[in-house]
Amino acid sequence: MRWLQGVRFADRVPRGLVPGAARLMRRVRVPARQLPIFIALPLAAVTLQKPQAPPLEVHPEARAAISRILSPFCPPPYLIENCPSPGAAALRDSINAMAHTGMTADSIVERVLAAYGEEYRGMPKRSGKGLLAWTIPPLALVAGLALVVLVLRRLKGPAPAGAQAEITDEDRERLDAALAEMEEMEETE
Repeated sequence: MRWLQGVRFADRVPRGLVPGAARLMRRVRVPARQLPIFIALPLAAVTLQKPQAPPLEVHPEARAAISRILSPFCPPPYLIENCPSPGAAALRDSINAMAHTGMTADSIVERVLAAYGEEYRGMPKRSGKGLLAWTIPPLALVAGLALVVLVLRRLKGPAPAGAQAEITDEDRERLDAALAEMEEMEETE
């Protein structure tokens, strides 16, 4: 770096090689003796990064557990699998790590709910009060369909008894007489 002391940056850069470099250096106000550091820092940030380990494949037990837990980091309708926050990503990674250690989906869900609270359960239990949440909606659907069928039958009502009967000879004669009378009235007008 001694070779740059007392030398202006514009003198060291060949013209046309780095257009506007001198203007940039004046704007940033980097002294010439710090030039190699100024240029090397962005490169060092790229080259000195530690290679990241490949992400663990999502375990099937983790996938099952993640789909049954609401996210404590996003608004209530979000499941952990859909929440975009970094906290949810960290929780997904920890659930995946638990599954890779051999835990089942049920035990993972119970452990996460013990830490965050029962209100983050995405699906009700299939026992106790949760069993009502699984049985009442189908029963209400069946009862509603039965009510609709009953109302439609009542609205339709029974067919009138006289509608299916044939016209008698006496009624036919009266009808013919009424039609003849109407034709006479039309002719006179």
